[in-house]
Amino acid sequence: MNLIINGKSVDIDSSIQTVSQLLESRDLHEKVVIVELNKKILQKQDHEKALLSEGNLLEIVSFVGGG
Repeated sequence: MNLIINGKSVDIDSSIQTVSQLLESRDLHEKVVIVELNKKILQKQDHEKALLSEGNLLEIVSFVGGG
C-alpha cells in the first residue's frame, strides 16, 4: 500500500492496516506523537481504530527534547 507520510510517498506492507500498526512498524509507538490523517488530527485512543487506505495523507510529528 502506498501512503503519503510527511509529504513523501511511502510503500508499506499490506499487513499494516491501522495508524497504531504503522507507528509500531516505524518504532514510534512508545513516543509522544501527533498524527494527522487526511487533514484530521487523531486522538491517541483512536490510533487503533483509524484504518489506512491506499493514498492516505499522514503527517506524523514527534517531540524532541534538547537544550
